[in-house]
Parts: sequence; C-alpha cells; structure tokens
Amino acid sequence: MSLPPILANLRLPVIGAPMFIAGCPALVIDQCKAGIVGSFPALNARPKEALDAWLTQIETALEAHRKAHRGATVGPFAVNQIVHKSNDRLEDDLEVCIRHKVPITITSLRAPNDVIPAIHAYGGIVLHDVISVRHAEKALEAGVDGLILVCAGAGGHAGPLSPFALVGEVRRFFDGLIVLSGAIATGDAILAAQAAGADLAYIGTRFLATPEANVPERYKEEVVRARAADIVYTDLFSGVRGNYLKHSVIAAGYDPENLPKSDPSKMNFGSASGAEKKVWRDIWSAGQGVGQIDSVMPVREVVAKLEAEYTAARRRLQLG
Repeated sequence: MSLPPILANLRLPVIGAPMFIAGCPALVIDQCKAGIVGSFPALNARPKEALDAWLTQIETALEAHRKAHRGATVGPFAVNQIVHKSNDRLEDDLEVCIRHKVPITITSLRAPNDVIPAIHAYGGIVLHDVISVRHAEKALEAGVDGLILVCAGAGGHAGPLSPFALVGEVRRFFDGLIVLSGAIATGDAILAAQAAGADLAYIGTRFLATPEANVPERYKEEVVRARAADIVYTDLFSGVRGNYLKHSVIAAGYDPENLPKSDPSKMNFGSASGAEKKVWRDIWSAGQGVGQIDSVMPVREVVAKLEAEYTAARRRLQLG
C-alpha cells in the first residue's frame, strides 16, 4: 500500500517500538535523526508534568537538526498511550500530546474509540497494537490509521501468534498500513516482514543495547549475552503476557520453569503503580531477537547496520 505521507520518506521502513522505562528523549531524538520513527510511552515521563518538557525537548532537537542538516532524512516521532481504565494519566497525557500535535500516536490494550477524533483533528495518525484478528477488527472499527501486529517473540507485552500467521490473516481483510513485530533484530528480518505483507517493521529490543536507552548497563550487557532460549513468556508480572530475560526473573526470586498464572483483573497502569514499575525496572523485558545482538552501539550505528543488512538482503534476492 502507499504509506501515509508522514511515513513515506523514512531511511528504513522501521518504527522504533516504545519501551517502558528505556524510551526517553535521547533515544527518540537519535532514532529520528537516524531516519526512522522514534517513540516512547507517555508513562515514561514521570512525574506527569515532565511530558510537556520531553515533547518540547524532542521537537526542539529535531528542528535544530533539520536546520543544520538540510535535506537529511529525519523521522517523525510517536508517543504510546496505554488505553486502559487503570491508566489515570491518560486524559492529561492526551491533552499534552494533542497540544503538541504529536505526529503519531500508538495506542495499546483497548481500541481507542475516544482518542482518535481529537488526534485526527490536527492531522495526526493513530496506530494500534493488536495480538489477534479479533483485536485487529475492533481497532479498524474504531477508525485507526494502521495496525501494529505484536506477535510471538516480541519484547514486552506480546501475543502468541507467529508474525507470518497473523500478518497473513489480517491481510485477507485489510489492505491498509501494517507494522509487524516479533523478534525483528536485523535488516534481513525487516525485509522478511515486508515480504510477508507488512509495510514497516517494529523494532524494540535491538535499541535496548544502545547508550541512549534509559536502562542500567547490566541490562544492556544481559541483552548482548542472552539468546532466544533465555526469554521467558509469562503473564505473571503485569497481567498481560510478555517476554522477559530469564536471568532477571531468577534474580527477582522466581523459578522461570514454575511461574504461576496472574490475575488479569489486577493489571495496573496507573501513575502510582509501584508493582508495575518494579516489573520493568527489576524484571527486564526483551524479545527473542536477543541472540542476534552482539554489542552495545549508538543508535546511529545500529540503524546503519540494519540498513546495510537490509540492502544486502535485497541484493541476495535480486531486488536491487
């Protein structure tokens, strides 16, 4: 399909996925400067009053970069909003983002029926995370501009379906914008996502192992050290199924081979959610693509490496 104008001129067909705690202005700015979409969850800006300052910092830095580098490809940025009843910041965070005219809003957990009109009013677009065909259908009924298929192997909250299975089924009834997630950590995988029917790839874990990511050095080292077998898939820690680094689960006092089921009714994404903060702070999320990450390197180098791999993969398949 033809991409929305805001996504039509990226250096690579990539959105940097919003990562709880890890996403911050430094990471987003450097992703956008590198020519891809940078993003962060609104809840990362704490206290909530910091969100306005974060957006101003990002906007100012990107505008200065555009002026200093005429003709450079600068990606747009996105803010993730958790559309869940426990998120007591949602209304305030949306108001701030609407005032700043955030180009791309990524919504999660519930179809964003009430969110879309206000964002469309200033020309922004809404992309919604889904893990199943049923969720995709509900999001499209709500009027989203595109779907993010969060599939098996993705870092953080992720669905159980293969990326190739879900994108194939969704393409049967939707010819619009699809972003695909699920252990995408190389340029080869970006091309594979497009070959399967997606327009863009959604990459999170690869950007954990960067100086710009707002996580401890031990976390970054663990991402480099880990392999796919070191990822644990469970709903215990937040009430939503997700992928976590096994060694951090063990360090927190759990047996990764015998984790109990969670109580979904206790999901809490509110501003006072101490338990949720502990999960992402002490029990570290990562996707199954960790086995393809060999070092910590700056965002600009990560994107350059992905671009070289993507170009080489196209040439191997004689795509130019």
